[in-house]
Amino acid sequence: MGRWLEHTVISNIKAPVQQVWTVWSDLDAMPLWMSWIESVKTIDEATKTLPDLTEWTLAANGFRFKWKARITERIDAQKLKWQSEGGLPTKGAVRFYSENEGETIVKLIVSYELPRVLAPIMEPSILGGMVTSELQANIDRFKDLVESGYGS
Repeated sequence: MGRWLEHTVISNIKAPVQQVWTVWSDLDAMPLWMSWIESVKTIDEATKTLPDLTEWTLAANGFRFKWKARITERIDAQKLKWQSEGGLPTKGAVRFYSENEGETIVKLIVSYELPRVLAPIMEPSILGGMVTSELQANIDRFKDLVESGYGS
């Protein structure tokens, strides 16, 4: 049994919530803005967008991890939750808050389990801060992609 670690990042995007949701739903585009994600492959085509089961490949600093993720909750243009099945133990959620017309706040929460002996190096003052910074950079690239008109 390991220890779960969690990182939260937020971005305010100047685009309507439906456009933001549409871009997030484009799994093929995720490697464009998620720097550590090499690929996302659909395994289960049960839905037209955001399939229930996908295979993810993370590649960073000479490490490569693969895992499958299952969507556990989906409320269009509001909330998406997932958890891994096998491989790297992860879970997370993304929330979409429609602020003013044409503005959306996106809140991303990513959690992962590490063996207890490795968990201390992921404290915010050590490597954990790098993970949060990278997630924030990813969500900032997502914002730039949406605001550039992608998906509209």
